[in-house]
Amino acid sequence: MDRPPSGCSDNGKGAAYPAGPLTVREMLPDLRPREALALRGAEQLPDDALLAILLRSGRRGRNVVELARDVLQGFGGLQALCRASFEEIQSRRYPGLGRVKAMEIAAAMELGRRAAAQTPAGEAPVVRDPESVAQQLRPLVVKLQQEVFWALLLDARNRLIGRPLEITRGLLDASLVHPREVFHMAIRHTAAAVILAHNHPSGDPTPSAEDLRVTRQLVEASRILGIRVLDHVIVGRETASRPGHLSLREKGLATFDGS
Repeated sequence: MDRPPSGCSDNGKGAAYPAGPLTVREMLPDLRPREALALRGAEQLPDDALLAILLRSGRRGRNVVELARDVLQGFGGLQALCRASFEEIQSRRYPGLGRVKAMEIAAAMELGRRAAAQTPAGEAPVVRDPESVAQQLRPLVVKLQQEVFWALLLDARNRLIGRPLEITRGLLDASLVHPREVFHMAIRHTAAAVILAHNHPSGDPTPSAEDLRVTRQLVEASRILGIRVLDHVIVGRETASRPGHLSLREKGLATFDGS
């Protein structure tokens, strides 16, 4: 009696469907992460495909794209992964994600943060509005688990002088944010104006009563020193229901120079 060919069933129902996920090699060429990047460019690839290129390989029964998807879902998305340290990435212990791959992810995320914080040589960014302030601070706040208070020094054309200056860390308190610390560097660099800023690790940029008290204290001190304070911007995380930052000037919650 003839036996059915390999891969076929002799129950009269035809060939059985293959079990298990496709390997990367079994995918259509334009769905394979590396080939898709070469064909369409990195900007056209979804997050899981880009991460899959970093990971390079999956594990038995789970191809590299599925592993990348598992990692992103486990962290709650790309922003959360970007905030994670090497130790946090490694501690999740995803099968197929070892120490070396965790290092590579951490290094790639750090390069992205540094690139976002830099501007072309010789070009000082112009700070025109609260969104401009938030753009300068987002790469700095992405991994922070505590409040940090900064001063942004501006020249007469509202160009940023150097990097945002970190004044203090910890809960914002008027006793910790002393005008001497805030305005010392402004005087030294002959800044024309200052923008105050800090982050809310909770993600909600709504100001507290202490935020408003600190702002009033610093604005009063600035007028004695003859330095303009243009705004105080609080940076959080953007969601579908709220923006990622709040300007006390725009909301009319404090009086600033030129208001």
